[in-house]
Amino acid sequence: MKQSTPVRALLVDDEVGFVEVLRKRLGMRGIALTTAPGGTRAIQLLRESDFDVAILDVKMEDMDGIEVLRIFKKMVPDLPVILLTGHASEETATEGLRHGALDYLLKPCDLDTLLGKILEAARGHLEE
Repeated sequence: MKQSTPVRALLVDDEVGFVEVLRKRLGMRGIALTTAPGGTRAIQLLRESDFDVAILDVKMEDMDGIEVLRIFKKMVPDLPVILLTGHASEETATEGLRHGALDYLLKPCDLDTLLGKILEAARGHLEE
């Protein structure tokens, strides 16, 4: 069932296949997903539009996800950011949380888990 006002999410990931699967599956669940293939484009999109939540891959070609997280937090301090990575390390998770990430999920993550995190983050953001 779709919400009347979709959650606006920004997904930053350079894995095209993964992005397309998420776009379709989250779209069917009422998430208005905007995608960026890397940090540089994501920063441009954040300047141009408002989002309720951002989902960032940690390892990307053009910019490290932690670096993008730091920039996002300077631009929009209250934007909830969820980190995603296939390269898990406790150090990266800790660094991401220290720089303001809301949560940290491993790829491939369960779609319902990701959807729950997105909705929880957006709800908190919309209530502020």
